[in-house]
Amino acid sequence: MLPKNAPLNSFDWMVVKPSLEEELTLERSIRSIEDCDNVDVLSQLCVAMVRQQWHQGKLLKQAVGHIALLDAVLSGGERKS
Repeated sequence: MLPKNAPLNSFDWMVVKPSLEEELTLERSIRSIEDCDNVDVLSQLCVAMVRQQWHQGKLLKQAVGHIALLDAVLSGGERKS
């Protein structure tokens, strides 16, 4: 349930605010990749990242559709057949 003073069209929840620990972990991972000289390892990493990106894209598309449906129901915008 939204707080009473929160606007219904607020998209503030979509702003990514990483913690310092998350930023440092990300930077450590990036530096590890940049320091890798093994082409086979880098190739496998790229393949895994493309697969993961595709899966996350599909999941995100489904989630946004589900959120839109819930928003329509909550705001009374759903049409009745």
